[in-house]
Amino acid sequence: MNTHDTPTRVRSRDCDVLVIGGGPAGSTLATLLARRGRRVTMIEKMHHPRFHIGESLLPANVPLFDDLGVRAEVEAIGMPKWGVEFVSPDHDHRSYLEFGDALDKSQPYAWQVRRADLDEILFRNAAKAGAAALEGHRAREVRFDAEGADVDIDIDDGRRETWRARYVVDASGRDTLLAGQMRSKRRHPDHASSAVFGHFRGARRLEGRLEGNITIFWYPHGWFWFIPLADGTTSIGAVCWPYYLKSRTKPLRDFFMDTIAMCPQLAERLQGAELVDDQVHATGNYSYLGTHCTGERYAMLGDAFAFIDPVFSSGVYLAMQSAYAAVPLVEASLDKAPSSCTVERADFEKFMRAGPREFSWFIFRVTNPTMREFFMAPQNPLRMKEALLTVLAGDIYGSTPYRRPLQAFKTLYWLVSMAHPLRTWRAWSRRRDNIRDLEIAATP
Repeated sequence: MNTHDTPTRVRSRDCDVLVIGGGPAGSTLATLLARRGRRVTMIEKMHHPRFHIGESLLPANVPLFDDLGVRAEVEAIGMPKWGVEFVSPDHDHRSYLEFGDALDKSQPYAWQVRRADLDEILFRNAAKAGAAALEGHRAREVRFDAEGADVDIDIDDGRRETWRARYVVDASGRDTLLAGQMRSKRRHPDHASSAVFGHFRGARRLEGRLEGNITIFWYPHGWFWFIPLADGTTSIGAVCWPYYLKSRTKPLRDFFMDTIAMCPQLAERLQGAELVDDQVHATGNYSYLGTHCTGERYAMLGDAFAFIDPVFSSGVYLAMQSAYAAVPLVEASLDKAPSSCTVERADFEKFMRAGPREFSWFIFRVTNPTMREFFMAPQNPLRMKEALLTVLAGDIYGSTPYRRPLQAFKTLYWLVSMAHPLRTWRAWSRRRDNIRDLEIAATP
């Protein structure tokens, strides 16, 4: 066989930790480990800046940016986001919630950002910290043994190499490299969502201080996001049940515009607006969980382990927090026999499930009429509104005492739901049937 057609695979690099993926999770971990003197190599299959959806950040991200030393850079590219606007087809008014009303008043805002810009800032910061940060490198297969792992790498100049690492971190996002290789990725049993999205110029935003706020619009098949960006464009996305996306019989752009027309309040904001580059993107059912996220020589971060839904903008925050949580596990695995790190692994597994679970309670109910009423008419008995905003701000890992008032909120939700049994039954039956429809469609 011609060697020019099949590049020779050679071993060319050894490191303590190989981080696969140069997004927020991978870049954060690479920075933290490099600061601790570890030999870290981070690879990204593409070249920064590269497009990525997920543009809305949470106030709880801000202390992480401070710790990484990139807050000023993020602020320079960001649109300040002080809260959330909710728009319902069943209400004549609009509801506004501000992060500054959460239990902890010290984190009142975040930003909306172009992910291409944010991810590049974090990637370059890892390189400044001492990590080897390489672009155009795609990991294809990981083979573990008692001492570490061999990782096959395809480089975009045509070379193919095998690298050696003592520990491997999968931060490949929705590529879910290790979960796919190990067949540990599972469709989420309790949720199913798809999305169609694009960027517009000339969308009508809120005024003044509220201009950068995210808006959530409900419509018959789910909800829309409306995310104003600092460059004047606005990210618009329709999140829907997968069956609705599968019903498409026309070009994606036309389908998207027809979907926007189902939400008159959004359509009004887009009058005269122009779709940037005439581009519309779609993603099928993206809700999934892994059966596990650690092994003796590896860990999975952020979306490489699980992703539920973007409604509360938790993706970047959970990814970065997973990197912080992984540091004790990775260092223990490097410093002592990995087989003895059962406590660290158990702690990390617990941490990785806690965040998605906290947000999921709201995600599963966001289209329910009772939850919609709560968002459209928020009240604060027993500090329930403050606890809700604490979760929406991402302040779920610190010492803020939100759990007792949050439990009161959940109890009230169940009481109101039981007081309207027919409405509640119809909402949950529709949800059940939508998920079942997907299961039927996936059956051979």
